[in-house]
Amino acid sequence: MKAAWCKAFAPVADLTVEEVAAPVAGAGEVLIDVHAAGVNFPDGLMVQGKYQTKPPLPFAPGSELAGVVAAVGEGVTGLAVGDRVAAFSGVGSFAEQVVAPAPQVFRLPDAVDFTDAAGLLITYGTSWHALKDRAALRAGETLLVLGAAGGVGLAAVELGALIGARVIAAASTDAKLALARERGAAETIRYSDEDLRERIKALTGGRGVDVVYDPVGGATSIAAIKAMAWGGRHLVVGFAGGDIPQIPANLLLLKSASSVGVLWGNSLRADPVHHAGNIAELLDHLAAGRIRPVIDRVLPLDRTVEALEHVMERRAQGKVILSVRD
Repeated sequence: MKAAWCKAFAPVADLTVEEVAAPVAGAGEVLIDVHAAGVNFPDGLMVQGKYQTKPPLPFAPGSELAGVVAAVGEGVTGLAVGDRVAAFSGVGSFAEQVVAPAPQVFRLPDAVDFTDAAGLLITYGTSWHALKDRAALRAGETLLVLGAAGGVGLAAVELGALIGARVIAAASTDAKLALARERGAAETIRYSDEDLRERIKALTGGRGVDVVYDPVGGATSIAAIKAMAWGGRHLVVGFAGGDIPQIPANLLLLKSASSVGVLWGNSLRADPVHHAGNIAELLDHLAAGRIRPVIDRVLPLDRTVEALEHVMERRAQGKVILSVRD
């Protein structure tokens, strides 16, 4: 089969697309013919050996996909050859076939196409878990989304608005902020040239925000935490800005606030039943048209390097998808 292949932890540009041996479904696993795969920031980190986990070399990167079940391993129930599915593979999805654990494979409604499904699991799964499970965001609260034009950021904007929160989107350009408004943001902050903390004060009458959705990190995190309301919740989603913030504990103490981690993939593995329910909710919302991933671009598997670099350089507005078979 054809796959993007990482032979050593190195720059993304060193990836090759070549013929490799196809995987085989073992006990409790599902073999899937990949039609579309979502490209995510952690995929690029993993290729460079900079992610929290390092897969054994060589490997195909890529952690989410949509396609058709080609085979099921021993002990798998509820899935059959020919089923249309989305899956979280953790690794291996930038290939014509991938194996995924059965609890991480989800049947698709007929109304959902492969491209949208491939852009759903990680961004919307992360954001739904963050807002619903970790922050307990409620209708009427104020949600600040940093990096609001990226994949997880746009999902958080859309889901926050769906919950009924007042969403403030922060991004670096007017074009990115306009996209966030299209997805449900009530207010915007261009933090490339606006003081984030002061702008939040102005927009909230000095009260601050109830929840901060933070995939950015660095100094931006500290400014946002300082602008939280009493009892605020800061969601640590990632560090796309490059720096891991050192959060002074007194900032949380003074406002009876909290800062909590959000790592969706590990959460899915730890509690697959709960997260299967979350994914079912998201697929229902998608099929009904209440949410829909913003697709920045769709590229063929042969252009995996270009797709990853577009995401890693933070040029993507929404999701980048690899079209593997279509």
